[in-house]
Amino acid sequence: MIVLVYLAFVSLGLPDGVLGIAWPSIRTEYGLAQASLGILLVGAGPGYFLSGIMVGRVLGRLGLVRTLVASTALVALGLAAFALALPWPLPILALGIAGLGSGTIDAGINAYAAARFSARKVNWLHACYSVGATVGPTLMTLVLSAGLGWRVGYAILATLLAGLALLFAATGSAWRAEAIPAIVRVAPRKAPWAALKHPLVPVQTALFFTYTGVEATLGAWAFTTLHEERGAPAALAGAAVSAYFGAILAGRVLLGAAVDVIGADRLVRLGTLGTLAGALLFAAGPAPLAYLGLVLAGLALAPIFPTLISRTAERLAPDIAIHAVGFKVSAAMVGSAALPIATGLAAQFLGLGAVGPIVVGTAIALLALHEALLRLARRHALDSPDVRFALR
Repeated sequence: MIVLVYLAFVSLGLPDGVLGIAWPSIRTEYGLAQASLGILLVGAGPGYFLSGIMVGRVLGRLGLVRTLVASTALVALGLAAFALALPWPLPILALGIAGLGSGTIDAGINAYAAARFSARKVNWLHACYSVGATVGPTLMTLVLSAGLGWRVGYAILATLLAGLALLFAATGSAWRAEAIPAIVRVAPRKAPWAALKHPLVPVQTALFFTYTGVEATLGAWAFTTLHEERGAPAALAGAAVSAYFGAILAGRVLLGAAVDVIGADRLVRLGTLGTLAGALLFAAGPAPLAYLGLVLAGLALAPIFPTLISRTAERLAPDIAIHAVGFKVSAAMVGSAALPIATGLAAQFLGLGAVGPIVVGTAIALLALHEALLRLARRHALDSPDVRFALR
């Protein structure tokens, strides 16, 4: 079962780092402005957001296995449509289909993992996402370097996702035999919006919005900044972005193994501090420092999302936690689109030199929000005798 769950997150990560690599080619083919990257990011947004919010209802009606099969198939369908020579703006709709499937995979598996896995295993789960997010940009870089075009890269990704959907369907008996945790079983009992009344959920939602804003902005704009603004060769800039996603993978494997020693909350605090340091190096200017900053930021960002997810079931009751995970995932999606869009607009009007300072500012907000969450969790524990708080 754990292998199947991990494969689901490989499938989730495969397309996520690819758009930033393919963007210069897409922009040239369609004759788009630099800021138009935001339009494509928005395209995947509504479906991703809706599926994350409604994941509790979907799991309650379809069950885990059918939800996973259908969602993976939707991602494959959307990527295949995106690879076709569709006239603009139909590619936006194609990414919307892929987003609908991705959001359900993300929220559903995170909810399952929050209840069943330790912080270490949740970090390794997200390391599997990073495997996909590292393989995707590397694959697209190789395809573009071979002169095959960005559409070929997306067609390959669609084929891989279709194969995974078939694998999940073929192993359905294993999923149905698995004991479903309470966080998933009780999903339909409360409306999703009820979770927002809990004092911890809004600040957690803002934290996930900011986290993915930093991660996605670096993933989407690092290549263009390094290549077009700082003059790095395309192959080297692509390798730097792959190294960034590879650092996220390595960090989730290595730091995930150390989370029990360091402590979950302390590890997230170290991650927010390291993200700020990496962002400052990336913004410093010279290529060697920017490459180092990308890798450091990737390592520091690595444990933040999965470790915070693993704390959900400990801090919230099951009927709140399932919807809280959905809000976190949906907020993460909005952040992964909103900040790159804002950065694209800034790059359009101020130049690509604005990317670094924006990343630094968002990293500062990430650090501040996590400290606020810890203070609020401590206060909530004092007000609720049945809730234990520890900085761990």
